[in-house]
Amino acid sequence: MENLLTEANYLLNKEDKWYTILANASALLNLHIKNINWVGFYILDNNYLYLGPFIGKPACTKIKVGCGVCGTCIKENKTIIVPNVHEFEGHIACDSESNSEICVPIHINNKLFGLLDIDSTVFNRFNNDDKLILEEFVKILENKFDKE
Repeated sequence: MENLLTEANYLLNKEDKWYTILANASALLNLHIKNINWVGFYILDNNYLYLGPFIGKPACTKIKVGCGVCGTCIKENKTIIVPNVHEFEGHIACDSESNSEICVPIHINNKLFGLLDIDSTVFNRFNNDDKLILEEFVKILENKFDKE
């Protein structure tokens, strides 16, 4: 994942729409992160997260804030690493093959916008190094969005 941040700075274009930026971000993450089976974004609208651009199997389209890993990430407004999703109370199984997960909140103008969600079939796939890189990746995304 060494080149991920560099490529994100060059590939993601500030003049593009947010959904275009997230579509290319999904592809970029999918190319650089090994042993994942789903990568994408959920967008916050009122008290729900709605499926945004992603790569992987079809996914849950609407998640209530506070429910599952994604909803908990937004409710707590912090990155969450889940080594074994089957042990996470209230886990929503969009793909029964997923065994671990990481979610990183995204902010625009200091307000929650949504989150980055990555799943893996490998237990304990994500660690603190992944967390730090993905949080930096999200900062790049936040700086690419139109702040108006």
